[in-house]
Amino acid sequence: MNKLYFITITLLLFNFLTSCSEKNEPKLVFVFRFDSTQVRLNNIGQPAIMPPNHRAQHPQFRKMSAHYIELAQGIVPLGSGAVLYWAPETTVGGEIAIDFNKSVSVGANEPFFEIPLKEVPPGSYDWLRVSLAYQNYDIKYRISPPASPVIYDGVGTVASFIGYRTYIQNYVINTQSVSVNANKLQGYWGFETTVPLVGTQVITGQAPAGATTVPNPLFGQSDIPPGSCVVTGQFTSPLIITGNETQDIQIVVSLSVNNSFEWIESGGNDYYEPLNGDTVIDMGVRGLIPFIE
Repeated sequence: MNKLYFITITLLLFNFLTSCSEKNEPKLVFVFRFDSTQVRLNNIGQPAIMPPNHRAQHPQFRKMSAHYIELAQGIVPLGSGAVLYWAPETTVGGEIAIDFNKSVSVGANEPFFEIPLKEVPPGSYDWLRVSLAYQNYDIKYRISPPASPVIYDGVGTVASFIGYRTYIQNYVINTQSVSVNANKLQGYWGFETTVPLVGTQVITGQAPAGATTVPNPLFGQSDIPPGSCVVTGQFTSPLIITGNETQDIQIVVSLSVNNSFEWIESGGNDYYEPLNGDTVIDMGVRGLIPFIE
């Protein structure tokens, strides 16, 4: 047999076996789930009661992206656990920021991150910390001009940037692209809707600092930096990594979207009416529970 031919066949066989080995290698896989029935929490991880004259609705999620994932074995400072993922950042916009155009956005039950289990430090983990960066969802609204019998109930799409700071070149809300080419702080948003006889409308805005709810049940024990969106949740039973796993482990990051789109109601009804003085005050998520599957 020709020596060169033999070497080529050997290399092809080696690559094939290596590829098969990598495909069969057990992984830790993270997926999002959006639950409107999950308990609604405040910033310190306690059940949140709707304030007087406030209203809210369950947004219908399209996509979400994460910036950071950490497993913690106990009540330890942020960053002291097993940091598994840190999304790309950039200084193109000045200060360091999440690079949105390199972020991964996925829908419900779609993997947003996976890592070989052999790369996860063995241990018994009680807590999961996920820094959320971007969310895209649909909301209902009403247009009812004063002294007019015309009422229009519509659906619009919100693109909400909830990371500490995000560099955005451009983004698509639903069908419309918005160019930014700058850093935006937590709370920047875009809204798109189509109104009969008017057409597609796009508006953008910036929520005040501190307006985004970021539930942390370890508040006062293991705090997170102001302006970040590191949501903390406790496993229903500890996640145990031995280093000898032979099958994938899937973590469902269940996010509470229970009345997570909240506004101050000016008209005394249950409809979000942006043209009649209703003011949005919160677009954050309302809790995180990690489930092992």
